[in-house]
Amino acid sequence: MPPVLCVALNIGLWHVGGDISDAMVVLPMPDYNARRLTMVDTQVRPADVTKFPIIDAMMAVPREAYVPDDKREVAYVGENIELSRDRVMLDPRSQAKMLDALDIVPTDVILDLGCGLGYSTALLARLGETVVAVEQDPEMAAEAQRNLSEQGVDNAAVIAGDLNAGAAKHGPYDVIIIEGAVQRLPKSLTAQLRDGGRIGCIFMEGALGVARIGHCLNGHISWRYAFNASAPVVPGFELEQEFVF
Repeated sequence: MPPVLCVALNIGLWHVGGDISDAMVVLPMPDYNARRLTMVDTQVRPADVTKFPIIDAMMAVPREAYVPDDKREVAYVGENIELSRDRVMLDPRSQAKMLDALDIVPTDVILDLGCGLGYSTALLARLGETVVAVEQDPEMAAEAQRNLSEQGVDNAAVIAGDLNAGAAKHGPYDVIIIEGAVQRLPKSLTAQLRDGGRIGCIFMEGALGVARIGHCLNGHISWRYAFNASAPVVPGFELEQEFVF
């Protein structure tokens, strides 16, 4: 039986003597464990994501702990959740398929760009050895670090800084992931990838988005199609404006 929350509501109940008394109405608390299981069974597994480490991570990490308080009720819906203007938490299907395509192993050092409030970083921390997360918004970065600390994630750290600059001094990285869409990738970012490493992101091409995985070999990135997805373009990864005189 799910836990319940007792809430006192002033409801007029007329007794035989005509008195009005307060009534206790029992409202069920959200069963996030059940919602997490439903998310995995209806959004992750049907997307052909069946690797145990990914399923285990998505079952273990409380998604509701990494969204704004007013978004907790929709934490497990099958769509992107808005965190701020042009920033979202990726929908569970896209998040899971990206992790699956990156083929993360326990020894990987990972760079998580645009970590939002820390959910992606928490997942990656369960899959790899160490995670360096970068968040452009200082307040969001501080909240992400606080969320991770409260959840006992001790192999990840959040840095406030420009996303397209990455975190070169902590690299090179085995895996780089961008939590949102891009239109371009600066070479200074892909240069932080270790030879043999992988980088994953969603490329927006007009109204359509395509997730691709880049494999680094001898300093060259070879891109492969992974799946279709959509997300707002992360600030700093837009195409540069061309001016015509």
